[in-house]
Amino acid sequence: MSAFPASASFVFGPRPGGGGRRSPAPTTASGRTYALDEERPAIATPPSNNEPRINERIRAREVRLVGPDGEQVGIKPFPEALNYARALDLDLVEVADKANPPVCRVMDYGKYKYEAAQKAKESRRKSTNVVIKEMKYRPKIGGGDFDTKTRKVEKFLSEGHKVKITIMFRGREVAHPELGKKILDKVADEVAHSGRVEVYPKLDGPRNMIMVLAPDKKAQAAHAAQLAEAKATESPSDPEAPAAAVAPPPETPEPTVAPDAGSETVAADPSDTEA
Repeated sequence: MSAFPASASFVFGPRPGGGGRRSPAPTTASGRTYALDEERPAIATPPSNNEPRINERIRAREVRLVGPDGEQVGIKPFPEALNYARALDLDLVEVADKANPPVCRVMDYGKYKYEAAQKAKESRRKSTNVVIKEMKYRPKIGGGDFDTKTRKVEKFLSEGHKVKITIMFRGREVAHPELGKKILDKVADEVAHSGRVEVYPKLDGPRNMIMVLAPDKKAQAAHAAQLAEAKATESPSDPEAPAAAVAPPPETPEPTVAPDAGSETVAADPSDTEA
């Protein structure tokens, strides 16, 4: 009688000498069995979510075909549409998969992807990267320091950046927040031609007061127009400007007539002069 129950089952590995039972051949989801030394067919990777299906990846039985120039070819079976695209040496691209039937266009997909990438790159280059700058003031700031910092704020606004103005209080200055608000209002008035107040003055903690300025394109354009008008008014082409003094022409000496050789020179009598 065996020492093991009849219901017990054991799996033994291969024998050291190479004998024993071989493991079963792997099978796929379709039920196809491949030998261990048989190479499986390559499976195309599915397209990413942001890329359309092209050529053999399209799963519709019939499609609404659009030609390479945008003309409507009509509803065609998928094999016929694919052959139409291959005859033109182009790709069949599914541009509207939600339509019934899906809309497919004949195009050069490689060229289309390149142009789309260039457009995206150009749009990123032209997009404005808004950065919040910060400028710190003190309630007892001097006039020179105030002008220097305010010119910096104006420069940041003209470059398209937002500016956070911070008033820092020290010691007993905390008891007088009106001093900080006075400085913030003065800064806003100085840069009114370049920016506008986006976040009005408010306390930020026990020792800080902040205000945020944003660039104002309309105000900047109006200020530039005023400067151009003022420059044109001060130009020399102004009709009210005094005319430049014109120097008189040099005097031309009178020509000297030489006496004739046959003429006689009569001397004046002194007595005639006295008479």
